[in-house]
Amino acid sequence: MSKTLLKALLATPALAGMVLGTAAFAETPATTQVSSLDNLEQLNRYGQEGIGGPQAAQVTSVSQLSDVSPTDWAFQALQSLVERYGCIAGYPDGTYRGNRAMTRYEFAAGLNACLERVNELIAASTAPLASKADLEVLSRLQDEFAAELATLRGRVDSLEGRVSFLEKTQFSTTTKLTGEVIFSLAAASSGDDSVFGDDNEQVVFQQRTRLNFNTSFTGDDILITRLQVGNAQSFGANGETTLTSQVFGDTGNTFTLDTLQYQFPVGDKLYFIVSGNAGIWDDQFNTLSPYFEDFDGGSGSLSAFAQRSPIYRLGGGAGLGVNYSFNDNLTFGVGYLAGEGADPSEGAGLFNGNYSAAAQLTYVSDDSRLGLGLTFNHAYFGEGEFGFDNAGFGNGFTGTFLANNGPKTDPVSTNSVGLQGYYQFSPKVALTGFFGYTNVDSTTNDDFDDADIFYYALGLALPDLGKEGSLGGLFFGAQPYVTEIDDDDFDSDVPFHLEAFYKYQINDFISITPGIIWQFNPNQDNDNDDVVIGTLRTTFVF
Repeated sequence: MSKTLLKALLATPALAGMVLGTAAFAETPATTQVSSLDNLEQLNRYGQEGIGGPQAAQVTSVSQLSDVSPTDWAFQALQSLVERYGCIAGYPDGTYRGNRAMTRYEFAAGLNACLERVNELIAASTAPLASKADLEVLSRLQDEFAAELATLRGRVDSLEGRVSFLEKTQFSTTTKLTGEVIFSLAAASSGDDSVFGDDNEQVVFQQRTRLNFNTSFTGDDILITRLQVGNAQSFGANGETTLTSQVFGDTGNTFTLDTLQYQFPVGDKLYFIVSGNAGIWDDQFNTLSPYFEDFDGGSGSLSAFAQRSPIYRLGGGAGLGVNYSFNDNLTFGVGYLAGEGADPSEGAGLFNGNYSAAAQLTYVSDDSRLGLGLTFNHAYFGEGEFGFDNAGFGNGFTGTFLANNGPKTDPVSTNSVGLQGYYQFSPKVALTGFFGYTNVDSTTNDDFDDADIFYYALGLALPDLGKEGSLGGLFFGAQPYVTEIDDDDFDSDVPFHLEAFYKYQINDFISITPGIIWQFNPNQDNDNDDVVIGTLRTTFVF
């Protein structure tokens, strides 16, 4: 109830008594006196009453109450309150229900009716406000409920103090801080013919921390400012070995600005995403990868490859995305991201440097059990800058060394198509998968003309396995690999990826995820020994 209403209650216990207890105490025979509960217990009972009960309707005569008869001991009191003061409200079915405890909402409604009636009588000044008998009854009520009123007064004073403290010490009225901290204990193992180069097979303990400042100015928009710090490095030179905690995970333990993004709706159909820094396609579109995908990378799959289709990792940076919802099921989105948007030098900027443009048509069924997405991505990367790594720098977060580094010998343009989807068989079983193709076309034809890259996978998710919030995952597929160069078949082996993990949700804030990743034919060559990666990930969210 409001502060004004509650103060009126505390200042005018007689009015409270007209609602709470006149029917219980006026003209009460000694043999039918209602036994009182402990004061605090009675208050708690009132406070625990639900808000979903029938709503009251004002009555004008006690005869309208079907469960009140002239022989009832409280009949005269009810008659006075109904017909003289107009302070009693019945239920829509015409009952009064005098033997049940009232809810706080019913109390407020009755008290409000009494206050309005008293104001009317004072304004009119034509009728006696109360008789001597009324005042005697109200005096008894004041004495009877003195403990409850004192308790309420103490509770209100305490609440006011707490609210005042929160108002003075709160961080912001518009911004909420969320965060994720990942501790990862991991090791990779391979044979003598390893793809790790300098024998990068040590057991490592790594961390990555993300702090998200989520700000809303209208209630429908959100400004995301994410700071990141960590020391998580990938095991090998190829993207096949990258874990989710290692994606942009090594900042030299120095805080950096990662994501800066503003999302807002325009009407009921349009939704805009403006990325000022480190924009990525999975922010713009639904990746259709429930359970394996998550916002920060610490609660879904272990590997970057199993997280989402690699098509969403082609290009990134500053730019704009727009999603239009035709209806509840069908959405069409387009976007543009520039990898060198802040660089004013020649051959850079928003339109002359690295860029990617993408579009996606997404369908989600009414019950959300089925989701499908068809994606097209066109991009340009300068010499040495191609890669499945969101921004065109480094060696990629998924895919073989050849798929990521072969096209870097020339400036290239790429055209990619992808089909992603999921099906939720039941609340406990879901299937997700994707298929993608990327054509890489050299813009100079110095070292090659064009190349074809394929990738595909299927994942089984078992939500709430063993405990609510936990997740079992099994994932199998082929990471991005080159199949053809200059119209000639490329003789290579398919780099298969097998992953199994179990996220155990300890509580709402902590989860532990043990798992294993097995890679066959790493870097498209069965002469290379298989790679096995074992990891134990602990994630803290707040």
